[in-house]
Amino acid sequence: MGYEFDWSSIPGALPYLWEGMIITLKITAVAVSVGIVWGTLLALMRMSGFKVLGWLAAGYVNLFRSIPLVMVLLWFFLIIPSVLVSLLDIPRSFDTRLVSAMVAFSLFEAAYYSEIIRAGIRSVARGQMGAANALGMSYAMAMRLVILPQAFRNMVPLLLTQGIILFQDTSLVYVSSLPDFFGVSYRVGSRDGRLVELLLFAGAVYFIISFIASQLVKHIQKRKTA
Repeated sequence: MGYEFDWSSIPGALPYLWEGMIITLKITAVAVSVGIVWGTLLALMRMSGFKVLGWLAAGYVNLFRSIPLVMVLLWFFLIIPSVLVSLLDIPRSFDTRLVSAMVAFSLFEAAYYSEIIRAGIRSVARGQMGAANALGMSYAMAMRLVILPQAFRNMVPLLLTQGIILFQDTSLVYVSSLPDFFGVSYRVGSRDGRLVELLLFAGAVYFIISFIASQLVKHIQKRKTA
C-alpha cells in the first residue's frame, strides 16, 4: 500500500508553528538590517583610497563568501555563548541560540550585501560626485547625501531578492536546535509521526511567502522601468 497522508496534526500545531515563524522573521529582519548597514560600510571601505581598509574589507567579503553558511552558524553557535558569558557575565543558563543566529546571519549576509551595494554605487553616474564636489561637499557628505540615496533606489530589487534568499536560508538554524519555523515543523512531525506532512506544509509556507515577496520585487522593477 502507498503512503497515506494525514494532515490532522497541523491545526493543533499552528500556535507552535507561528511562534517558530516569529523567530524566523526576527532573524531575517535583524540580519537584513545589520547586513545592509555593515555591508554599506564594507563597500565604502573597499572603494576608499585607503589600501589597508580596502584589503581588510575585501578579505572579509572573500572569507564569508567562501565558507558554507551552515559552518558559520555552527562556529557562532559555539563561540557567541562563551563570549557573552565571559564578557557580559551572562549566566550559562541563558539561551544564546537566537543571538548567535542573528550575529552569524548578519555578518554572513553583510558580505553579500556589500557586493550589491558596491555595484549600486558604481551604477550612479560619475558626474554626480563631481557636481557634489563643485557645490563644496566633502567626499563623506557627497556620498551620504547624493550618491548613496541614488544607489539604494537602484538597488532596492536586488536588496529585496537577497532578503528573500536570507529568509529561506534561516531554516539552517536547525543545526543549533533553535525552534524556528522549520525546526518546529520537524519536531512536531517527528513527535506525531507525520514528518512528511509537516515538512510539506513548511515547504508550502516558505514557497507562498517567497513567491509573494518575489512578485513584490517584480512589481518594483516594473515601476522603475516604466
